[in-house]
Amino acid sequence: MSRILIISSGSPCRNPRPLKEAETLGRAGHEVTLLTASESPALDAEEKQLVAGLPFRHESVGGNPAGPARFFRRVRQRLAVQATIAGFPTLHALGPVGRLRRRALELPADLTIVHNEIPFWIGCELLRRGRKVAADFEDWHSEDLLPADRRGRPLEMLRGLENQLLHHAAYTTTTSAALSSALAARSGARPPLVLTNSFPLQPDHRSGPPGSPPAFFWFSQTLGRGRGLEEFCVAWVLTRQPSRLVLLGQPSLGFDRELLARLPAGFAARVTLQPLVPPSALPALIGRHDVGLALEQSWIVNRDLTITNKILQYLNAGLAVAATPTAGQREVLARAPGAGRLIDLADPAGTAAALDEMIGDPARLAAMQLHARAAAESVYCWEKEAPRLVALVAAALATAAP
Repeated sequence: MSRILIISSGSPCRNPRPLKEAETLGRAGHEVTLLTASESPALDAEEKQLVAGLPFRHESVGGNPAGPARFFRRVRQRLAVQATIAGFPTLHALGPVGRLRRRALELPADLTIVHNEIPFWIGCELLRRGRKVAADFEDWHSEDLLPADRRGRPLEMLRGLENQLLHHAAYTTTTSAALSSALAARSGARPPLVLTNSFPLQPDHRSGPPGSPPAFFWFSQTLGRGRGLEEFCVAWVLTRQPSRLVLLGQPSLGFDRELLARLPAGFAARVTLQPLVPPSALPALIGRHDVGLALEQSWIVNRDLTITNKILQYLNAGLAVAATPTAGQREVLARAPGAGRLIDLADPAGTAAALDEMIGDPARLAAMQLHARAAAESVYCWEKEAPRLVALVAAALATAAP
């Protein structure tokens, strides 16, 4: 059928949305190439296993230089960050861009779909060259991250790239109605179409908790600050019902020790730190727990508006959900009534009472879990989104290039 190029600067092991897109369009009969940037030798090996047998071609560029080359790459990026802070913004502050750009320009495509910051820049260049480009706003990159982490990011440059794509891409997509409305209001462009971050329905959605008491579960690539865990623990120690806390992720800068040190000994002993697992193993692992924690912070604009992977994976696995009242998560629970509770981490006593209510009555908890899975089956699963993506791409291919 048509040649489709999907560009992402994130590994498919850590960024599942382009992977789902590539597999869906490949199964629809298109000739699909997923082009990504290499992050590490370990992830490169994991990627090969992940994409084996899937109906698209995966190409990873950039390599992982060793010795002096690796040292000079790091120095170049640090200098780019310092230049951006000093008022001379450059996209190189976000990471290596050269090889990903060069390969994207070499590969022929009837439609190129860009994800993430550096591919957005590549997408704008392709538009200027007369190529047909679509853009996926999984995140609002210019409005993301903690204030300390935003230093050294070329924010005005990112806003300009986002604006160009919102106005001139063949189509744009995003993760929630809230984020779609905000992007349209900021840019004056048409609202992006909503394709949620849902996943294919997992068959064994409730493998049940491995023991008691009930377990709260949270996961992310990074176990670090600014993700709501510190505030959750303040509330958790006020709960009266016995429970466990399982955290999955790669700890940053000793954050795991810092978090455990804040807890009384009796609570710290009930915390399990789980290392990252391959994407294929994550759904079953989630299903062994009881309540999924979606602790996004509303004062980070992107985190307030988007709908992340985790809350939808909790629904898929049949976990009850305890979610902070971000715009995106309110949107989910409005369409998944009975699947969980909104919790206000600024009110530790109120959060503790809500958590106790969720786990204190096994029948109530089981009912929430059934509602969660029902919402995944009826609304929040990739089986609902895949046909919409295929139709969207078909419509874009039928239009003239810019």
